[in-house]
Amino acid sequence: MLTRRELLKTTAAGSAVALTSGFPMPAIAQNAAIKLGYVSPQTGPLAAFGEADSFVIDAFLMAAKAKGLNYEIIVKDSQSNPNRAAEVAKQLIVDDEVNLMLVASTPETTNPVATTAEAEGMPCISTVAPWQPWFIGQQGNPGDPASWKPFDYAFHFFWGLEDVIAVFTNMWAQVETNKKVGGLFPNDGDGNAWGDKVVGFPPVLEKMGYSLNDPGRYQNMTDDFSAQINAFKAGQCEIITGVVIPPDFTTFWNQAKQQGFVPKVASIGKALLFPQAVEALGNAGHNLSSEVWWSPSHPFKSSLTGETSAEVAAAFTKTTGRPWTQPIGFAHALFELAVDALTRAEDPTDGDAVAAAIAATRLDTLVGPIAWDGKGLPPFAAKNIAKTPLVGGQWRLKDGGGYDLVITDNKTAPNIPTGGTMEAIA
Repeated sequence: MLTRRELLKTTAAGSAVALTSGFPMPAIAQNAAIKLGYVSPQTGPLAAFGEADSFVIDAFLMAAKAKGLNYEIIVKDSQSNPNRAAEVAKQLIVDDEVNLMLVASTPETTNPVATTAEAEGMPCISTVAPWQPWFIGQQGNPGDPASWKPFDYAFHFFWGLEDVIAVFTNMWAQVETNKKVGGLFPNDGDGNAWGDKVVGFPPVLEKMGYSLNDPGRYQNMTDDFSAQINAFKAGQCEIITGVVIPPDFTTFWNQAKQQGFVPKVASIGKALLFPQAVEALGNAGHNLSSEVWWSPSHPFKSSLTGETSAEVAAAFTKTTGRPWTQPIGFAHALFELAVDALTRAEDPTDGDAVAAAIAATRLDTLVGPIAWDGKGLPPFAAKNIAKTPLVGGQWRLKDGGGYDLVITDNKTAPNIPTGGTMEAIA
């Protein structure tokens, strides 16, 4: 059986198209557009991750047209469902015949898309999932490190569990607590990785003198967190952490308040990334904290447009009337990387050529420098992962209503400025 890549290698004819960067690139056919497939969760419980997609894509197409670049983007909604993600990835490869796959937001979408692309010989760039659940989660035997193998076509850029653990514990150290931590880890790719006793939070927290109360995995879209709340109360937990989808944290936090459980610190991945999720809590969102992967104060510029992080965030708010969200920066960077790699590739119809170009990337993007050079990574992940900086922040009520996300820890990335220090939840 020929993969699509192998079939195209035997049939594609190329005529040159000049890009404004000065690099010639063969076209699929005379004046044909380069096709990019893009998959993200635009509906379902993870829809907040895809909120800015249309803004980013519209801005990219305008920028590309201004540079004389001919791109077509075919967008698919994973519906927050791994099976659906794999299905639409196959459609993009086989039916739409894209030249490069782009995918964003949580292992439930990134993993099945990357796995499908790898099997089909389709180059793929993914982001917005910690690298451990992305890389390890796609292995045939995630429990056997000796069996893990690198990928030939799938490349990922984001931070890792080691980074979010460092950021969270740096924030916690700013508040006086008893170092007793309650863990909210769902039964999904992120939750299983964060709660893993080898690569997750437990071994690191133990070494740092924290005790972790982990009541076990729960199912996403749970409507009753009484068991977890009672365990945290009995364990006298003054810190809560975990990686929770937005609707579940709203349920948990409201029930915790009702049952008289108010920790001094709550640092939650996923759920607290988005202003609308915090605003849904009313005043009860004040001083909740989360990881911060991108913000208007990040000191980076787009390689496509020259815009700063602050300018892109302001443009989103002006265009949509909504507050900026963190996925904006990484969705934008996906398209920066796509243009850069396809510009340098000898032939965009050849999966091997495009994969080689991605692997050789050295690009300053809206989310920072990206290079698949193995820096800061174990050898087994060095080929496929590029790390990005991470800091921590806390949501603060504004006088006129709504919330600001204030960066309160930058020890892991000092070039990203802080705007304040941690405060205990009242």
